Amino acid sequence: MNQSYFDGGLLSYIVHSLLAAVITIFTLGIGTPWGIVLMNRWKIEHTIIEGRRLQFNGTAIGLFGHWIKWFLLTIVSLGIYSFWLHIKLKQWKAKYTTFY
Repeated sequence: MNQSYFDGGLLSYIVHSLLAAVITIFTLGIGTPWGIVLMNRWKIEHTIIEGRRLQFNGTAIGLFGHWIKWFLLTIVSLGIYSFWLHIKLKQWKAKYTTFY
């Protein structure tokens, strides 16, 4: 039987987290999609499900368009759309996650 597990390490996680934070902070939030993609790629590509490694094919440029749209919808709806943001981001991540 094939096992499922996560093989990411603490040092690698810290480095990726700091890099994502730096990108987001120094771009005043405009680089948030790059930070999100960086962290998701690290998490997903260190995950093995039933012996098969996951792969993340999403790009920051692809997320950026959605990010702007979601930001504008949040402003227009006076913040109400923000409740859907987490779900929309999960759907986007799932769409670009495949098996090796």
